[in-house]
Amino acid sequence: MHSSIPGIFHPMSSAFLNKNSAHSALPPITEIPWGNLPDGRQVSLFTLENGKGARVRIANFGALIVSLEVPDKNGELGDVVLGYDSIEGYLADKATYFGAVVGRVANRIAGGRFTLNGREFSLATNNTPAGIPCSLHGGDIGFDKVLWSAKTVTVGAQSSLVLNYKSADGEEGYPGNLDVTVIYTLSPENTLRVEYGATTDKATPVNLSQHTYFNLEGEGADTILDHRLRINASRITPVTAGLIPTGEFRLVAGTPFDFKQPHSVGERIEASDEQLEFGAGYDHNWVIDGDDKVKIAAEVYAPRSGRVLTISTTEPGIQFYSGNFLDVASGKGGKPYAWRSGMALETQHFPDSPNQSSFPRITLQPGQRYASITEFAFATRQHPV
Repeated sequence: MHSSIPGIFHPMSSAFLNKNSAHSALPPITEIPWGNLPDGRQVSLFTLENGKGARVRIANFGALIVSLEVPDKNGELGDVVLGYDSIEGYLADKATYFGAVVGRVANRIAGGRFTLNGREFSLATNNTPAGIPCSLHGGDIGFDKVLWSAKTVTVGAQSSLVLNYKSADGEEGYPGNLDVTVIYTLSPENTLRVEYGATTDKATPVNLSQHTYFNLEGEGADTILDHRLRINASRITPVTAGLIPTGEFRLVAGTPFDFKQPHSVGERIEASDEQLEFGAGYDHNWVIDGDDKVKIAAEVYAPRSGRVLTISTTEPGIQFYSGNFLDVASGKGGKPYAWRSGMALETQHFPDSPNQSSFPRITLQPGQRYASITEFAFATRQHPV
C-alpha cells in the first residue's frame, strides 16, 4: 500500500512479508541493564540472535546498534560496527552518531531554517562545514540522544524489537507531536531489517535514517579504503562548500562518484575533484536507480574477511560517508577509530529537502503514516566479483 508521500511505503511491502515463516522459532530477545542517563533513567541493552551465526545488540538510548556480529568466510564471528563498550561513550560523543537512528530530519538543513505552510521554522545550527552553519541530524538533541521505550513482539517464529519515541510539538524547533516507531528484526538469513513508522498531529518534515559505521574486516581494523563498493545510482546531488545540495542532479559517469560497477573506496578518493574537496572525501547523497519499490541501494565487499553487505531500501537516496573526520581515541575494547576506519551508508530522502523544490517531499501530514524499510543483508564470498 502506497503512502501519499512520494517514495515512502507501507512497511508490509510484499518483498518483506513472510520471509521467515518457514523457519523454526529463533532464540528469544534478551534484555539487560546497560547503565543510567544523567537524570537516573535506566538504559537497556537488547540482544537479538538468529541461531545461525549472527547477533545484534541494540540499546533503547538513541535506538543504537551497539554491536553486530556476523561470520566471515571462515565462519568466524566478528563485530562489524564501530561504537563503544558502555553508554558513557555514547553520551560523551557529540560528533559521530555511531549506530544511532537520526531524526526528526536526518542529514543537513541549510541555515537551520525551513518554511512550511507559510511559516518559517528555526532549528539549532549544530554543524558548520566550511564555517557555514546548518542543522544536522535533528539538532542539538536529536533522536540519537533520547531514551526510547522498548518492547518485543513475536509474529509466528520471528521476534522483533519495537522502539517508540514521542517527539513533542516544538522539540528542536520542529512542529507537531510526532509518534515514531523503529522495529529491528534479525532473520535466519543474517539480514537485519529496520522498519520506520511515524504519525503526526501537525504537518512536519520527517526523514529518518540509521547511522551505523561499518568495517567489514571488523571494528577497529584498518581503514575501509580497500572495501569494494557498488552503489546502484547514476546520479548524485552535488553540494556546495557547506555540504548543502545545490538542487542539481549530476550524472556520475566518468567521475570518482561512479560506483555503478564495484570500485575500492580508496581508488579515487584523492582524485582532483571539487566535490571530493568539499567533503574531504565521500560525504554525498546518491540518487538510487529504479522505481519507488524496495531496491538494492549498495553492496560492500571486504577482501580479507570475505564479508558482503547488501543494503536494500524503499528510500530514494543513500548517503555514503567515508569516515573523513573520524578520530576517536578509544572505541570498543579501547581500540582507536582512526581516519576512514569506518563507513556510513545512510538510506534516506535527500539532504535539505524542505528547502529544495526539485527533491522528493518529506512533509508528513496529519492522517498520513510515514513508513520506510531498510535491510542490511550479510553474506560471504571467497573472491570479489
